[in-house]
Amino acid sequence: MSCRSVLLSMALLSAVITGLSSLVHAADLNDPAPIGKHAGTFMVRLRAIGVLPENLSSATSLGGSVHASNQVAPEVDLSYFLTDHLALELIAASTRHEVSASATVLGHVDVGSTYVLPPTLTLQYHFMPHGRFSPYVGAGLTVAWFYDTSPSRPTVAKVGFETTVGPTVQIGADYNLTGHWFLNVDAKQMFLNTRARINGGAIRARTSLDPTVVGVGIGYRF
Repeated sequence: MSCRSVLLSMALLSAVITGLSSLVHAADLNDPAPIGKHAGTFMVRLRAIGVLPENLSSATSLGGSVHASNQVAPEVDLSYFLTDHLALELIAASTRHEVSASATVLGHVDVGSTYVLPPTLTLQYHFMPHGRFSPYVGAGLTVAWFYDTSPSRPTVAKVGFETTVGPTVQIGADYNLTGHWFLNVDAKQMFLNTRARINGGAIRARTSLDPTVVGVGIGYRF
C-alpha cells in the first residue's frame, strides 16, 4: 500500500470514528446507563475495516508470484448471544482488489481487478460480558466469492477466480460507552487459498491470500 493510500485510509477511519462518536454522544442524553451483554439479545456493529492480503505461497504457470492490493471498506455484522458469554457473529463486507503478477517470464503483469464478497460466521466467547470493557475471541468459517472481475486488457483478455472456503480466527473487544452503544475494535485472520484462470486457462495462478482484517467501529445492542 502506498503512502498516499495509507494516509487516505487513516483519514477515512478518523472520519468514521468522529462521526460515530458524535452519534453516541447525542444518544447519551437519553440512554446513559450501560447495559452489558446478555443471552437472547442481538448486537449490530458498523466498522471501517482494512483488508490486508498476505499473498503467501503464490505462483503462476509463467513463474513469479501473485499480489492482491490492500483495501479499506465498511463492514456490517450481526451478533446473537446464545448465552451471556457465547455469541454467533455473521460478518458481511465487499472489497475491490487490484491483482498483478511480478517476476514472471513476461515481467510485471497487471492481471486486472476483482470484487470479493467473504461472508464469515464465527462463534465467539465474550469475557466479562457485564462489564464496560468486554474482550472476546472467536473462530469460524469464511466463504469468498469473486465477482465483477475485470481483466487488464490487452495483455489479459479474460480472468476468473475460484470461490474458496477457509477457517477464520478473531480477537476483539467491545467497550460499553453508554446505554445500548458500544465502541468496537476487531481483528480477523482468514486463511483463504484461490486459483485463477487467465485467458481461458492458458495461464494459471494460485495464491494463499490469507487476508488480515482489522477494524474499528460502533455497535448497538438490542
